[in-house]
Amino acid sequence: MSAARYAVRVARRGLATAAAHPTTASAAASSAPRAAIPLANLEAQWERMSNEEQVAVHEQLEELQKKNWKELSLAEKKAAYYVSFGPHGPRAPINPPGTTLKVALGVTGLLAATGVVWFTTRSLAPPPPKTMSKEWQEASNERAKEMRINPISGISSEEYKGKGFVTEDK
Repeated sequence: MSAARYAVRVARRGLATAAAHPTTASAAASSAPRAAIPLANLEAQWERMSNEEQVAVHEQLEELQKKNWKELSLAEKKAAYYVSFGPHGPRAPINPPGTTLKVALGVTGLLAATGVVWFTTRSLAPPPPKTMSKEWQEASNERAKEMRINPISGISSEEYKGKGFVTEDK
């Protein structure tokens, strides 16, 4: 057996035995009696609590929820709801309050700036070329008919009903 394979097997076995035998420190910590944390106004206290205190509140609420729900006080019900569904951890708001207004004002500002740039460009642009006038395009149609351009299916055919070279309806 190569040295690399042996090292992998030893590492795997070490992981298996470490997972099978939990440390005694965590077992001692979980068996130690904890003082009950007051559940009144838990929403205001939650962010300042340490992880250990939050875990203790979770465990305390798990025990309370095993009772009849009609016997729980309103503060206990609120605390259970907040811990389960409150805006903390993965459900914490991503954006702080007021972000929606900032985004709306930013989008409005960008649209206004775009409009200013568009109107400025349109006002400074040269006039359209003379070949874009309706008279010129109609004259192009007449010239195409005189020259018999595309006599099978185009402007010079007998059953043609299209506009030809005319692009504007003005």
